[in-house]
Amino acid sequence: MTIFLTLLLIAALIAVVVTLVRGLATFLLNASADAREGSEGPSPSAVKSNKMMQYRIFFQAIAIFIIVLILFIGGARS
Repeated sequence: MTIFLTLLLIAALIAVVVTLVRGLATFLLNASADAREGSEGPSPSAVKSNKMMQYRIFFQAIAIFIIVLILFIGGARS
């Protein structure tokens, strides 16, 4: 059971890193172009970057939950 949770934790941490990098890349690549345009409201790239950061927070919450579960199971065995 613990090995399965460890693999899930690794997958969740990889998902956090991937979404963080994608969100930052989207933001950095399009921030200067968005500033030059000066249009009203959020640009499509800003919306995409924001969505990626929301996914990152979701995956972080999953990773924290798995860590708590692993610690709980490990404590119950002692």
